[in-house]
Amino acid sequence: MTDFVKTRIAVRTGIITLDRPRTLNSLSLDMIRALTDALLAWQDDAAIDAVVLRSSTDKALCAGGDIRYFYDVGTLPTTGGSASLEDFFTEEYRLNHLIHFYPKTYIALMDGVVMGGGLGVSEAHRERGLRVVTDGSKLAMPEVNIGLFPDVGGSYFLSHAPGRLGYYLALTGLTVRAADALYCGLADTFVTQATMPALLELIERTPGAQLREAVAAFAAPLRSTAGVAPLADQRAAIDRHFSLPTIEAIMASLEKDDSEPMQKALAAMRKRSPLLLKVTLELLNRGATLDLADCLRMERILVRRNFEHGEVLEGIRALVIDKDNAPRWNPPTLDAVSDAMVAQFFASPWPARAHPLRDLGV
Repeated sequence: MTDFVKTRIAVRTGIITLDRPRTLNSLSLDMIRALTDALLAWQDDAAIDAVVLRSSTDKALCAGGDIRYFYDVGTLPTTGGSASLEDFFTEEYRLNHLIHFYPKTYIALMDGVVMGGGLGVSEAHRERGLRVVTDGSKLAMPEVNIGLFPDVGGSYFLSHAPGRLGYYLALTGLTVRAADALYCGLADTFVTQATMPALLELIERTPGAQLREAVAAFAAPLRSTAGVAPLADQRAAIDRHFSLPTIEAIMASLEKDDSEPMQKALAAMRKRSPLLLKVTLELLNRGATLDLADCLRMERILVRRNFEHGEVLEGIRALVIDKDNAPRWNPPTLDAVSDAMVAQFFASPWPARAHPLRDLGV
């Protein structure tokens, strides 16, 4: 195991602890490989009935992929980034698929920041998984902030969220708290941070085969304390605006809505890459008709195209490297983004037989 991924076994439960607190547990390639190795080993281990994913800090379960690493390797003088960057996304998406279809109970303790790749390692299948949020949880798919798009299966789970909530989250990149996460279907149950020590003690002493039910029972009395979801009050407006067929139409509709939440959404979208806004809308529309494996295959194509174009590198430069918060998007305006530009992002650089995720779900 990498130093940042700790594993141990307690009462037939495999416990994985992410321990890279200085980066809010941002995922490296080594961490992805360590997670995959542990899950594959426990998948066929008759002595393991459940897996718990947690963090060593209450500040974050996982803030996503290590975007500074993306920049460092993505700016190397090679087409589409280095081999390690290619491996990162191929192996991360395989891990996302493994978690979603994991054959044993999989419980993610989504305390603190859970964004991007953090959601990717938490979104287990609902029949076997349990996603626990707290009053300290901050969830988002903020990829559009850096000129990327909601990946790690986001094209699947966001496009299948109730109404147009997933479109709203994807196109604005805004952060939601526990009540909204539950309302959007990104989490299953709620506990308070104050009760986390007791929950962890429960996990330590409960046999893995009984763990999902035990955690759900522990959390049930606390559900009402998560509060009312603000997005529930905004749902009608979100569905109305974000059901429109183009980014231009969505933003024009938002301009006519003077409510504070919708003006916040519009302000967020105005900061995003015009090209990636349109790519993300197309991604969600396509993802709504695909299964998870095909969504991940589609996202893998888009990742390659995005790094070839360079929009994500410019976004990371502005946010993390130079920190000027003044990205020079290419093209700079929505009207300069053609349908052909968007279509190029979905054009596979590989024949079907050579796609790096060709055997996913087969």
